[in-house]
Amino acid sequence: MSFPFEAMCVRDPQAMLASTVAAWGGAGDLWVFGYASLIWRPEFDADEQRGAVVHGWHRSLAMRSRINRGTPECPGLVFALVPGGSCRGMVYRIERSRAAAELERLWAREMPTGVYDPKWLACRTPLGRVNALAFTLNRNSPAHTGALPDEQMIDVLRSARGRFGSTLDYLLDTARSLNACGIRDRDVERLVALARGHALTR
Repeated sequence: MSFPFEAMCVRDPQAMLASTVAAWGGAGDLWVFGYASLIWRPEFDADEQRGAVVHGWHRSLAMRSRINRGTPECPGLVFALVPGGSCRGMVYRIERSRAAAELERLWAREMPTGVYDPKWLACRTPLGRVNALAFTLNRNSPAHTGALPDEQMIDVLRSARGRFGSTLDYLLDTARSLNACGIRDRDVERLVALARGHALTR
């Protein structure tokens, strides 16, 4: 299994952090939107969390992973927030006094190569709207695979494994966390059913 070779654009993560902080302004608490592993492995301390919906973006297992969930020789996949549709996830509030330190931790995890496009998105929650930082992926990014045929997806789920485990485990962990939060995602459920139908999981 392989993807066509494409050069990966490495952007300056620190310059992007500075721009993101400037857009935030630091006048209030920091909100972060989680749609996949940030739900089940956030690695930062939040003071509050809520269910949330963003419009104009959706969760898609369409981002190459050559380290965390795959290798350069056998790339894996991770979820990305890509344009179109809507996405249910979680928002996390970090008090202003701790926001800078927690954002540095988050940036080190999500943006070591600057692959994402950080954006401040309007998130609807049961207690009103908040503007939250979300890590989105441009469809023109070299890391974006687009929709894969089921045969290729099964190949990835069967074979791809990186330093944090397999793409299959990542998919299943995301599915379990969404279910625990009461979040339905038909595409995630379809992928789990696809893996189960090919005896990759029970």
